[in-house]
Amino acid sequence: MAKKMNKKERGEFRKLLAAKKESITRKLTETITESKEMESNVAQDLVDKAETSYTKEFLLSLSDGEREQLLLIDEALKRLEHGEFGVCQVCHKEIGAKRIVAIPWTPLCIDCQQKAEEELQAQ
Repeated sequence: MAKKMNKKERGEFRKLLAAKKESITRKLTETITESKEMESNVAQDLVDKAETSYTKEFLLSLSDGEREQLLLIDEALKRLEHGEFGVCQVCHKEIGAKRIVAIPWTPLCIDCQQKAEEELQAQ
């Protein structure tokens, strides 16, 4: 089963997750602000309107991944509080140290992640 994290390790991961969350939140806020500014600028002609619409849609689509990442970070913070951080949510084995350092919000070990991706590709 998974090794128990000490208080210092939990604190370091908490800081790392909080910093990443703050960074994404700031970026999303900037994207929303840019989108609103585009909306308020009156386009001169049809080409300008089309370009503005496309650019706005592009900016907002960029944030979908970040929104998903924010949810994963919140879930990781909850697992940290409940002593389940670093444990795969599928097989309940310890997530490898390199993986948890590289992607601290990951809910899955590398094996379960690969299985999930294979299932998605098969659909």
